[in-house]
Amino acid sequence: MKVVKFGGSSLASGEQLKKVLQIVVSDPDRKIVVVSAPGKRYSDDIKVTDLLIECAKKHLNNDHAEPVFAAIIERYACIAKELSISLDIIEKISNDLKDILNGDKSKPESYLDAVKASGEDNNAKLIAAYFQHHGVEAHYVNPKDAGLLVSDEPGNAQVLPESYDNLYKLRERSGIIVFPGFFGYTKSGEVLTFSRSGSDITGSILANGIKADLYENFTDVDAVYSVNPTIVKNPKEIKELTYREMRELSYAGFSVFHDEALIPAFRAGIPVNVKNTNNPSAPGTRIVNERTNSNGPVIGIASDKGFCSIYVSKYLMNREIGFGRKLLQILEDFGLTYEHTPSGIDDVTVILRQDQMDEEMEKAIQDRIMTELHADEVIIEHNLTLIMVVGEGMRHNVGTTARASKALANAGVNIEMINQGSSEVSMMFGVKELQEKRAVQALYNEFFVAVPV
Repeated sequence: MKVVKFGGSSLASGEQLKKVLQIVVSDPDRKIVVVSAPGKRYSDDIKVTDLLIECAKKHLNNDHAEPVFAAIIERYACIAKELSISLDIIEKISNDLKDILNGDKSKPESYLDAVKASGEDNNAKLIAAYFQHHGVEAHYVNPKDAGLLVSDEPGNAQVLPESYDNLYKLRERSGIIVFPGFFGYTKSGEVLTFSRSGSDITGSILANGIKADLYENFTDVDAVYSVNPTIVKNPKEIKELTYREMRELSYAGFSVFHDEALIPAFRAGIPVNVKNTNNPSAPGTRIVNERTNSNGPVIGIASDKGFCSIYVSKYLMNREIGFGRKLLQILEDFGLTYEHTPSGIDDVTVILRQDQMDEEMEKAIQDRIMTELHADEVIIEHNLTLIMVVGEGMRHNVGTTARASKALANAGVNIEMINQGSSEVSMMFGVKELQEKRAVQALYNEFFVAVPV
């Protein structure tokens, strides 16, 4: 039994939905279809989710929202017309969305979640109707009816453990189940969403819940690439990688998966296959618990910008009990999260996303570190890119860090910091944003183009 998830680009038009139907019915093991809201039809198009967010905000501010509402309904109507199915379903979608928009606004975050979730929910109803139109036994199933329960955290809901036993009962249902992604229900009955790209999370949860043999995630690329194709032309495809490798790459900017998405499938040991809706015969990329390391030390290179570093220097820091705790406590007091903390005996650097701080906060943080920790020096560097070099094979290959450092040096890239993950599956380089593309290209050439001596 397979769970198959389709992303927004795969569901953006009637033409795309025709491909989805063919993919689903071509394999009788594809039992559960998890769907996103309609995505972009072309580069300048607007995703339905973004239209819903705009519409919700207008309602919350008592602004004129009718044009946005009309644009949302028109997106669904266009798909229905392309597929020549009854427009009764569009009337239902319109009424359902009106009910949500006119609902309780006393808790704005929860209200926004309910409106956002309607994108997936209404698309699932439309897709089930299209399947039925073609004589396929298909049933729309609401997450509440299936027992998908989540924590009371608007915009960042977490699945509750009892959901998995509830979802297992879906195995007993006949026909194909069309299930909306992105949201669940609290125990009090509120609709709350997972973090953005949460339909991947739903697919992973369902794969775990029904104990699927495979979780297929259909998107708009043939495979996961070893590096961002907008930086490196025609990069190599990855045939197979581990969950741990995918997690590291997702964190550092790989957009194929939200970095939390695979955790439920990983915990159940269910393999994931990333495939292309527009080229379903391509084998895609498999994500597994373990793989044979036959491709060299590195499987992929990812980069993400928008970071800053707080460098703190103090003589004999290593002998001062509680220094690290006190430093992180200061950041916690300002409500900041951090990413990495590379350190030496007399210095430590904290890497964090720079959009969390403004100039006033930075000054206050510097003052507290100098005053409370009696630091010798506190320097904040902006506009850093973190480049992650990832591969299970690094644990068994000597000299990978040296090769990477040399490649960057030869390309004229100054390394601001290096941090080797304790799992030895990844190493992180910090460079200035202006040098990101040059750095990524140099590392790709070293590990995927150059022949090791």
